[in-house]
Amino acid sequence: MKQLKNQKLKILLFSIIWALFVPVMASAQSEKLENEIEATMLKATKFMVETVSNNGGYVWYYLPDFSRQWGEMEAYKTMIWLQHPGTISMGHLFLDAYRLTGDEYYYQSAEKAAAAVIWGQSNEGGWNYMVDFAGDKSMKHWYNTIGKNGWRLEEFQHYYGNSTFDDDITSDAARFLLRMYLEKFDPKFKPALDKAINFVLKSQYPMGGWPQRFPLRYDFNKQGHPDYTSFYTFNDDVIWENIHFLIQCYLTLGEERFLDPIRRGMDFYLFSMDGCGAWGQQLNLDMETAGARTYEPAAFLPSTTCENAMLLLKFYQYTGDRRFLVRVPSAIKWLEETELPEDKQERGRTHPTFVDPATNKAIYVHRQGSNSKYGFYFIDENDTQLLSHYYGKCTVQLQELKDEYAKLAAMSIDEATKDSPLKPGKFEEKGTPQTFYDLNRYNFPFQASDEMVQQIISELDQQNRWLSKHAMISHPYIGDGEKQELTKEFASTRVGDETDTSPYRDETDQEYISTGTYIRNMKMLINYLNSISNKQTK
Repeated sequence: MKQLKNQKLKILLFSIIWALFVPVMASAQSEKLENEIEATMLKATKFMVETVSNNGGYVWYYLPDFSRQWGEMEAYKTMIWLQHPGTISMGHLFLDAYRLTGDEYYYQSAEKAAAAVIWGQSNEGGWNYMVDFAGDKSMKHWYNTIGKNGWRLEEFQHYYGNSTFDDDITSDAARFLLRMYLEKFDPKFKPALDKAINFVLKSQYPMGGWPQRFPLRYDFNKQGHPDYTSFYTFNDDVIWENIHFLIQCYLTLGEERFLDPIRRGMDFYLFSMDGCGAWGQQLNLDMETAGARTYEPAAFLPSTTCENAMLLLKFYQYTGDRRFLVRVPSAIKWLEETELPEDKQERGRTHPTFVDPATNKAIYVHRQGSNSKYGFYFIDENDTQLLSHYYGKCTVQLQELKDEYAKLAAMSIDEATKDSPLKPGKFEEKGTPQTFYDLNRYNFPFQASDEMVQQIISELDQQNRWLSKHAMISHPYIGDGEKQELTKEFASTRVGDETDTSPYRDETDQEYISTGTYIRNMKMLINYLNSISNKQTK
């Protein structure tokens, strides 16, 4: 009996000791993993900053021996790329890492990226897709050779010498400088930031929209298509991203001068909506639906219409102005009318990419030829042999739009606008507004598992690189296209013949240094550490 009691006592004592020991052991393991993550992040960052970067800037892909490099197209070694996932996104990432760790190395890395961005700022205050540290002469040569022969990349076939809002280039460069200024209120970033803000304000048309490029140019025509860069432009969220940036300036800098351009920008969505409820990607200055690149006809776009209608709902939440709300049903009706029959839908693609404004019927773009010099695009109603780089059918989140409209329509105005960033009133939090807003455009909410984190750590090689395969590469430049036959061989390929410098996917096992891979892995590690920190503070 006594032995049994002793055994029970031993078991009880062991259970108590184990219960006390397990959390300590788990805490030690967690701390070890956190230290390993932070060490991995720093090693990978030092490689990118000290070995890969060019004057603080980056392109997208590099061969491991740095013999070739690419942004959206092949880049000279004197070039950096601004557009995501290039220099601006790298700068945002460094600031994210700095905010998490407090390690000054990340802030210094962001400073270097900001210096590269500022170096590339135009005299007027905006930015082009890329920066060439060899100067204007080198940049023009690139446009006249590599850029000119990117068959589908017509935005690179002509050197304008001005700045672009396409692909969020200028607005995100300005946003990054705003973050740099706000992080420590360092006045050295203020002149470039002010210049960028004034550029966005000056380039806005009186009716509230923005052109694709500024200062305005009208000097490039291709195959009879007029220069579209001065048109009011929704493509790639040109107008929305400028409104978004100005709202962020209003929130963080508190200057009421931003309110009028913000409101005019939102109102432009109402002015530009066609009577049928649809939008095109571009409108000319007579407010007529217009085309852009030769594979972007003058058409209504279901994808643009759905996105703009969702923005109308956002603007209603910002302002409480029911004009934004009451226009949404007409967009929904048009999207219902233009949905493809089930036997024409493909892999979730519910609508045609383009709809003829005159007939409300689907139209499709095709191409013939081999290269930029002799190849061309044409339009018909045939949905076979569609482009791979700009597919003729698209996915539209129509049900999501309907649900959001129904939800907001059922709310009171006060309820709908309770979180509006434009509501007047004093700032109620401790500190200043600058510390309470996330200005990074590219949200990355993905939470990595323990196993994924261990895999990311293990994939960092001996040189502190995360190498990746299947990059978007291109044929080396060998001169202008010479084949004139109107073949259909390249009708549905991403790239034409060997003279086409457009990017295509490398399906071999060649490895590359990739800014996109670095950013993705760092984001997952940062999110993982943030989730641990959030659990500990609860």
